[in-house]
Amino acid sequence: MKLVIKASSILSTDNEDPKKGRKNRGTSKEVCGYPLSIFFIVVNEFCERFSYYGMRAVLVLYFKYFLLWDDDLATSIYHVFVAFCYLTPILGAIVADSWLGKFKTIIYLSIVYAIGQVTMAISAIHDITDYNKDGTPDNMTFHVVLSMVGLFLIALGTGGIKPCVAAFGGDQFGNHQEKQRRTFFSVFYLCINGGSLLSTIITPILRAQDCGIYSKQKCYSLAFGVPAALMLVALVVFIIGSGMYYKAEPQGNIMGSVCKCIGFAIKNRFKHRSKQYPKRQHWMDWSEEKYEKLLIAQIKMVLKVLFLYIPLPMFWTLFDQKGSRWTLQATNMDGNFGLLVIQPDQMQTVNPILILTLVPIMDSLIYPLIKKCGLNFTPLKRMTVGMVMAAIAFVCAAVVQLQIDITYPTFPSASESQLKLINMGSTPVTCLLPGNGPLVLSAAQASKNFFTFKEDIISVKIVGPEVTKSIPLVKGKRQKLLIPANVNDNWLLIDALNSKPQQGNNAIRFINGMNTTLNVSTAGADFGLIEPFYFSNYSLIKYGKAIFTLQSGSQSCEYSRDFGFGSSYTFFIPSTLVIGQNCQVAITGSEDIEPNSAHMALQIPQYFFITVGEVMFSVTGLEFSYSQAPSNMKAVLQAGWLLTVAVGNFIVLIVAELAKLPKQWAEYVLFASLLIAVCFIFSIMAHFYTYIDPTEIEAQFMKKVDEDDDDDKSLKKAEIEMVRKDSNKSDKDEDDPGKHTKM
Repeated sequence: MKLVIKASSILSTDNEDPKKGRKNRGTSKEVCGYPLSIFFIVVNEFCERFSYYGMRAVLVLYFKYFLLWDDDLATSIYHVFVAFCYLTPILGAIVADSWLGKFKTIIYLSIVYAIGQVTMAISAIHDITDYNKDGTPDNMTFHVVLSMVGLFLIALGTGGIKPCVAAFGGDQFGNHQEKQRRTFFSVFYLCINGGSLLSTIITPILRAQDCGIYSKQKCYSLAFGVPAALMLVALVVFIIGSGMYYKAEPQGNIMGSVCKCIGFAIKNRFKHRSKQYPKRQHWMDWSEEKYEKLLIAQIKMVLKVLFLYIPLPMFWTLFDQKGSRWTLQATNMDGNFGLLVIQPDQMQTVNPILILTLVPIMDSLIYPLIKKCGLNFTPLKRMTVGMVMAAIAFVCAAVVQLQIDITYPTFPSASESQLKLINMGSTPVTCLLPGNGPLVLSAAQASKNFFTFKEDIISVKIVGPEVTKSIPLVKGKRQKLLIPANVNDNWLLIDALNSKPQQGNNAIRFINGMNTTLNVSTAGADFGLIEPFYFSNYSLIKYGKAIFTLQSGSQSCEYSRDFGFGSSYTFFIPSTLVIGQNCQVAITGSEDIEPNSAHMALQIPQYFFITVGEVMFSVTGLEFSYSQAPSNMKAVLQAGWLLTVAVGNFIVLIVAELAKLPKQWAEYVLFASLLIAVCFIFSIMAHFYTYIDPTEIEAQFMKKVDEDDDDDKSLKKAEIEMVRKDSNKSDKDEDDPGKHTKM
């Protein structure tokens, strides 16, 4: 009887549509052979991926420029968030399999997800706590707490639904729609990359806009708000299709069964650790007293693959830094591509563009070509090469960082001071500085460079007429000395910038050398009223052409200048300027910090190598894991694969905190070296790995079970015959008077 039930079960699985006759099968119609319900799932996935990658694209810049964290802290929190996004899928899989089912899990966690995105958008509104209306939040704790709550909810939501959506989409197909199911997964993959590509193009553009009620600042609230809106759309679309879905009931938590079996084996082995107990071939065999041999064999196959996973997190350690360190690297580069100006966070779009290009090229051209050359390019060898590609990408990043460092100005150390001189007069002056030769300053001009001094006080001497001034300097700072037209008047010492302007902006200030008050303004900035022989504060000007309006009373004139990225200028308005006539010619500029000259195009090689590595490592790794996993434990290996991503992001924190390297290029080289070392270990492990066919192994165990069932059936038949004979014998005994017991 047991064998008959098993055969009918297999027959039903292979030949019948499991959705027929079930009350939870939904009412989805077919369109071109596809269930109509999957279109809601595809749209849901596109919107959700847009929401996630759009938010993540600007996240590290939000940490640095809105929350005002340094590079290391911004990078650390970014990778903690990504790690949690890849830890929570395990929780989502358990909840879906053993409690709520996929449909309810997606609904409930999508609501959590949407709340998290809305919370992030609210946390980025600077006006909420900008009490003095200066453009900077006055209660940063409020914004930090709100953003951390939002990120936690997003990690819980996106990770929780990650293992459910694709599987739920696959559930909508009957067994007669195998071809359509394969097409669905291809479209599903394209939706992931399409959502990622569009969001990493659009949200950086939104972030670069200025918005605010009281003051205009970078619009992170809009950059987070649009992904929040897309997540709400994803949720609504998914709910609309509710009546059409086939909703499979929870089938039990296989992951829990695996953990219990492994736990029992360890516990049982510990109890029988004495030498009097014979050793078993594999430590998992100690669970045979309680669990089926088929389950134990399947767990052995899983553990064999999981052992290979041990070195893999190092790849993800490097890969996920393209959203943190590489984005921060791009903020110090020139994004002018001629017809297009690229934002630093938009460089991440190179990755999905290359993925969509390289995946078909590798599958249809590169791999077949390697096979024709007679090379056995196994999946594990591909993964090894992928790790090498990622290491090369970080070597490229180190070379680019060296190029960027060359363009950086030399700022004073803690024991040094720097000084630049500006002649505010209409005639040249000759200056003598300690340790330097005579310096001739033309009228209304500044010295070309900053001079570095170790003294606290220096003497500056003017030749003819001779005037000497003692100038107090501040250690670790850059300063400017304004020399008036009458050198006997008071000299003015002002602070200059000690670092490059952030976000590719240009820091601009004006010095008024006239004897009348001037108002200087431009689009997006107002320098205000500048008193005679005085200076304005720095204002940040975007890339491109800026037109400044100078106004004195009823008269005004314009001065225009083209700006790059990350520069600083001081513009001097001479006393000879006549408002309304010669502003463009008369105003002179002093370049205090050079604009970024390393072009963002230099990052393309590192993005190319990291994407080649991703295609060879990630895509192949998923294929390898699927082929080596037992039929009922593919989700377990998927959870293990996602766990390597989470561990890789935690490694970034550990290495970055322990290394504390002063130069960024050195950190890139360190990560590349660590991956090469791990790659060497992985190649040795791969060499000794034996590929298996889980289906064949499972079939052998099933055959053995069936044979045992036949033996059990024969044994029971023999027992029945013996019982029959005994019963017949008993009947005869009852008829025999001699056998009756006398009272």
